Amino acid sequence: MSDAISSVLSQIRSYQSQVGQTLPGGGLGAGGGVGGVGGVGGTNAPAGGVGGAAGVGAPSFGDALGNALKKVNSLQAETRDLQAAFERGDPKADLARVMVAAQASSVAFRATVEVRNRLVQAYQDVMNMPL
Repeated sequence: MSDAISSVLSQIRSYQSQVGQTLPGGGLGAGGGVGGVGGVGGTNAPAGGVGGAAGVGAPSFGDALGNALKKVNSLQAETRDLQAAFERGDPKADLARVMVAAQASSVAFRATVEVRNRLVQAYQDVMNMPL
């Protein structure tokens, strides 16, 4: 059980570092990504806790997840706007930009769905634990 949760956390951290390196602005949202500065442990986490850092100034997991969802939503809205501009014949919206934006929003959405699936599986595992 603990291994499954550790695996999910390491995958989230891996995704966070990958996204932070590829997106301008440093990540998925104002918190800097899915774990923020302190990882999953929020501002109330003890030093060396779940997040692996003191968590000073780090957003809570809920805030970080909310920021990530907002960023995915904004990527999708930006893609829709760019596609509409391309269809109108706007010279600033060339096909390459539209395709890159569509792929970026698709990858972000698939990653969000995967994080949701992992969280649901972790929740189910915890709920099925014997007392």
